[in-house]
Amino acid sequence: MSLLAEGGEFKPPGVGDFFLPPIFGSVTKPMVLVVLSIVIIIAFFLLASRNMKLVPGKFQFMAEGVYDFSRNSITREQIGAKDFRPYVPLILALFTFTLVNNIFGIIPIIQFPTFSHIGFPLALSILVIYPVYHISGIRKHGLGGYLKKELFPPGIPKPIYFLLTPIEIFTKFFMNPITLAIRVFAAMFAGHLILLVFTLGGEYLLIEASSAWLKPASIFAFAFAIAMTFLEAFIQVIQAYIFALLAAGYIGTALAAEH
Repeated sequence: MSLLAEGGEFKPPGVGDFFLPPIFGSVTKPMVLVVLSIVIIIAFFLLASRNMKLVPGKFQFMAEGVYDFSRNSITREQIGAKDFRPYVPLILALFTFTLVNNIFGIIPIIQFPTFSHIGFPLALSILVIYPVYHISGIRKHGLGGYLKKELFPPGIPKPIYFLLTPIEIFTKFFMNPITLAIRVFAAMFAGHLILLVFTLGGEYLLIEASSAWLKPASIFAFAFAIAMTFLEAFIQVIQAYIFALLAAGYIGTALAAEH
């Protein structure tokens, strides 16, 4: 990102700054980062499991902590002790993939959260999570039983179904995957935009501002940018957790005996 100043006037960053020019051909920085994140995750777990010990070292302990958190605190809690095991690899992959791509936003030089492009979380949601949780429900309850469970919850007066069932269809089959993607996208986009505003604003005040009285204000802008970086790191972790948590929750709901 370059300093956005034209003719001595500050031009604040906006949506256009998230659409980076291609690195080569049609390959863009976010595409490269997605591939890089996969390489990082695979290398991390391969190295951590290469020489497993009963008393784990720091690297193995870190990998086991990530696995245990994904397995027990997300997958098992949301899906249930009876059905959760087949879904542990999926939820672990979703959590680590989202986490690494979010954290890219505060890593020097890289400094771009991949999921600030909505296409990436939307693809995960629609092409991976959406079919998994519906297919899981159909396999367990049968197509008719699954649709009945999801669209006609028991204990409701029959006339209410004329209002409730269309809402359930719209929510379960259209809005769930979209809202899942929007949550993480909006957080990454807004957080990165705030960092850009204060970083570039501080740079402008320090270098480009015509009034000497404005230059000291750059200190506050940079200080706020640093504080926001720590807050953004926390949000990036939380959003990865929420993304995996909701994905597991959808699967758990599909497998549950009742609505």
